[in-house]
Amino acid sequence: MEHWNSTLGSGFMLLGILNNSGFPGLLCATISVLYMLALTSNGLLLLVITMDAWLHVPMYLLLRQLSLMDLLFTSVVTPKAIIDFLLSENTISFGGCALQMFLALTVGGAEDLLLAFMAYDRYVAICHPLNYMVLMKPRVYWLMMATPWVLASLNALCHTLYTMHFPFCRSRKINHLLCEIPPLLKLACEDASRYELMLYVTGVTFLIPPLVAILASYTLILLTVLHMPSNEGRQKALVTCSSHLTVVGMFYGAATFMYVLPSSLHSPKQDNIISVFYTMVTPALNPLIYSLRNKEVMGALRRVLQKYML
Repeated sequence: MEHWNSTLGSGFMLLGILNNSGFPGLLCATISVLYMLALTSNGLLLLVITMDAWLHVPMYLLLRQLSLMDLLFTSVVTPKAIIDFLLSENTISFGGCALQMFLALTVGGAEDLLLAFMAYDRYVAICHPLNYMVLMKPRVYWLMMATPWVLASLNALCHTLYTMHFPFCRSRKINHLLCEIPPLLKLACEDASRYELMLYVTGVTFLIPPLVAILASYTLILLTVLHMPSNEGRQKALVTCSSHLTVVGMFYGAATFMYVLPSSLHSPKQDNIISVFYTMVTPALNPLIYSLRNKEVMGALRRVLQKYML
């Protein structure tokens, strides 16, 4: 089979969900609204947590990191998808594809690890409240901030370099919303089965241990909450934890489908729907899930608005 020249001057065609939709105009409008919602809600949450000194505690500083990751994640994919549809131009250069893959893997992997650290923070706050400031001292917090970015970027760099080294066939059409590893490997002319196995192992390694840590943390939290004498304290703990678990369920469900399930169980339509969910829907919903049910965040929002708008 002939190969096309996979250099920086070559490119791919992203045949995302907009191209295969029966109502592309309506879907584009919906995606645009979701993107504006993600920009507004995450940007506002970043601003509130940064400006309000009462929220400068590990729980909310980690939440600020989550908002930053969601903002970056959706911005890596959504603007290009919208512009490509409006301009009827769906090409992406070889270098652009590699960059998009690296950024998406970095932010997605960092968010995966951050959610586990957020669960640990809630475990310490609820199960060991008297030792919270000792166990979550600034040094620990900064380590929890830096570790997801470092590990995720190293993992993303390795996968991006190895994926893009494959020779690709003349068909440049990626039947996916973004340059992601599973759909791109379908264009490889060489046998990629060993790499697909390595990708599966890496996916399991990156997803399962954090998920186990999250489930263990919340099991211990639930046992502690059930023995709380105060109904108000029990309700506050359950509201905070249920918000986090909702975000965890949405993120890990989509990530497991893409990177843990065998490729034989994937279809282009399903992959596109899942990719829209975790690159567009989840980043728009996460800040709403955390803020609307959180009295501290809503109170801080009112204080910031009163301070800078009056």
